[in-house]
Amino acid sequence: MNGAQALIRTLVSGGVDVCFANPGTSEMHFVAALDSVPRMRGVLALFEGAVTGAADGYGRMAERPAATLLHLGPGMANGLANLHNARRAHTPMVNVIGDHARYHKGFDAPLESDIDALTGWLHGWSRTSKSPDEVGADAAAAIAAALRAPGQIANLVLPADVSWSDGGVPADPALPAPPEPVGDHRIREIAEVLRTGEPVAMLLGHGTTRERGLLAASRIAEATGAKLFAETFPARFERGAGLPRVERLGYLAEQVQWQLTDVAHLILVGAKSPVSFFAYPDKPSELVPDGCAVHVLAVLGEDTAGALEHLADVVAADTKPVLQDAVRPGLPSGDLTPQNWVDVIGALLPDGAIVADEANTSGLLLPGATAGAPRHDVLTLTGGAIGQGLPVAAGAAVACPDRPVVCLQADGSAMYTISALWTMAREGLDVTTVVLSNRSYAILRMELQRVGAEAAGPKAADLLDIGRPDLDFVALAQGMGVPASRAATAEELADQFGKALAEPGPHLIEAMVPSLF
Repeated sequence: MNGAQALIRTLVSGGVDVCFANPGTSEMHFVAALDSVPRMRGVLALFEGAVTGAADGYGRMAERPAATLLHLGPGMANGLANLHNARRAHTPMVNVIGDHARYHKGFDAPLESDIDALTGWLHGWSRTSKSPDEVGADAAAAIAAALRAPGQIANLVLPADVSWSDGGVPADPALPAPPEPVGDHRIREIAEVLRTGEPVAMLLGHGTTRERGLLAASRIAEATGAKLFAETFPARFERGAGLPRVERLGYLAEQVQWQLTDVAHLILVGAKSPVSFFAYPDKPSELVPDGCAVHVLAVLGEDTAGALEHLADVVAADTKPVLQDAVRPGLPSGDLTPQNWVDVIGALLPDGAIVADEANTSGLLLPGATAGAPRHDVLTLTGGAIGQGLPVAAGAAVACPDRPVVCLQADGSAMYTISALWTMAREGLDVTTVVLSNRSYAILRMELQRVGAEAAGPKAADLLDIGRPDLDFVALAQGMGVPASRAATAEELADQFGKALAEPGPHLIEAMVPSLF
């Protein structure tokens, strides 16, 4: 057995049975070894950013890692933007990064690069396998590291000669440590804060925007009057009828400052204190109101949902959570607008849907339109690196083949990883993509105004315009094997969206929605 075969056998025995891949020469023995381990599913993507984004979507929904197969340092570099998003989402992932044979590295071949610098940038776990008899143990350690609470990226660098050499030894799974419980003393401290009678807000972060955390947080809020907010971009947010409705913090600093007006105490649960996404002239970076005390109930790596449940039992023992009623918007009519297209989604969103949301400026009203829709999961742009929506949707569909996936995708960011459509077609993934086509980088138009840039004229405007020439998403999708259509009215979008949801496999709708900015 060679090193590659031992590696794949170890991955599969540890529950890592999907590998999103864009391989090259150094990884060919890994590719060949796939036929000797039928339980490993290889999923090809045409660009490494689609590979890493798909592994992110898979990990968020499956709650266990997928593997990626990346070609040397340049291949990993191509995938870094969506690895950044995955890092911010605390997604468990095992990157297998091919490298030159150890004896070949000293020759400075054209693809030689500093892979360690790239893996270090992710602030996760990294190791280079030194021999085929160690690669199995290295893989087991990588899986355990990826699953260590709250979840992280594990990078295993695989030199080509370690991959092809005999002597590979598979390893048994290494169990990760469970998350740390929050001590009684901290529960008591936060309970006292909630009993002061002063205005309190709780900010829900990683591990608390699922059913357990939401139900406990709602009990606390109902019993104490505390305001509830979720972080701006949760990795996975369970929403809809039958669950508590929790507002997300806004993207704009001014929104957050308004939401936290007069709050005297801010309690963090698996979240960090809110800060502005960017620096703006004469505006603060820290968004906690002056005079507001910040308290920590649970930090990343601790049992955040368990801490909320414990706290709810202390301060809200006899209180029931407040649940969202089942209510949908009516189907609108007329030309599509930023205000009405979201009502089409809210009116027709199927039960159990997974929504990959990269609608950006076109989706500002989406949370309100879908709050009372059937229960669904929302996967958001955690790290702000655009080009996440399409591959995350693909990965979620691989993880949950029995659930419909809806990708709400801005047109500009769609082009970063448009090739993910090809993977959806190749794998027959049940993803309905709605591209919000406003022919511009609308969010940058807004930011151009907000940063106070002077003398922004036609040259500046031209750099934010993607309508010269127009992008034809129907043709792009069809060229990659995805059935596609175009909608200019609410009636057309409703008809096409409903039909796409009713048919298996991928579909794309280009929705002609004008820009807000």
